[in-house]
Amino acid sequence: MNRRKFITHAAAGIGATCLAPRAIADLLVLDSPHRVEATDTVVLGKTGIRTTRLAMGTGTIGSGGSSNQTRAGDLTRLLRTGYDRGLTLFDTADSYGSHPEVAEAVSKLPRDKVAIMTKCDSRDPRQARADIDRYRRELKTDYIDILLIHCVTEGDWTTRYRGVMDVFSEAKQKGIIRAHGVSCHSIEALRAAAASAWVDVDLVRLNPVGAHMDADPQTVIGVLKQMRAQGKGIIGMKILGQGAMRKRQDEAVRFALGTGVLDAFTIGAENENEQSDLIKRVAAA
Repeated sequence: MNRRKFITHAAAGIGATCLAPRAIADLLVLDSPHRVEATDTVVLGKTGIRTTRLAMGTGTIGSGGSSNQTRAGDLTRLLRTGYDRGLTLFDTADSYGSHPEVAEAVSKLPRDKVAIMTKCDSRDPRQARADIDRYRRELKTDYIDILLIHCVTEGDWTTRYRGVMDVFSEAKQKGIIRAHGVSCHSIEALRAAAASAWVDVDLVRLNPVGAHMDADPQTVIGVLKQMRAQGKGIIGMKILGQGAMRKRQDEAVRFALGTGVLDAFTIGAENENEQSDLIKRVAAA
């Protein structure tokens, strides 16, 4: 009997009496042809955007134009180190104040080998259009790979913010952005995103303990399965529950990988040691 058949029969034979579903899943993972890596190339839904499984977050405790990463003062070096280690997805936002550091980090890299995701807080169409131009200047790039409406909570956002959505659509048609979407911060907003054909990419909060999430994990996963069926790109955030799982990182990473609903996920390392540790934990999980 080959190894695949052995594991399959073992899981079937003893799963009902001895193994929890997670334990069976762990057995099956062992039979994977290659282990999962933070630097694996993934495609975000139907967008065609190819990037790495792990994104370099720059917005830990980020608001008002700064974050833990920008306050540390060496974010550009951290991002370049991440790229050297194989990470290519740069996660930033206007409210994090990290556009200049991302711009500097990317300035000497092949632009087509990296992906930049940023987020817009404006709810006024005219301001959003001006913001897009400003973001490109700050990021020193002709185009933005992923642009999201940031921190949406309203269940009717696809109607309420139609003007901003139209501005994003126009920018996509002009090649100024490659994909547009939303960062959800309520289950109502998440369900609206799942129902919207406009959403190319969704940034969603997901961790096994439900910390700083839109709803309990299983409810959120159910909505994300709908999104995946429609070909939307899905990127996870709050993987460590905004620090709630800092001492349970392996469990959090294993959960993010095991749900099967995320194309990629973002975690904001604050120094090179944390970054290296995260990359190792993904491989170990």
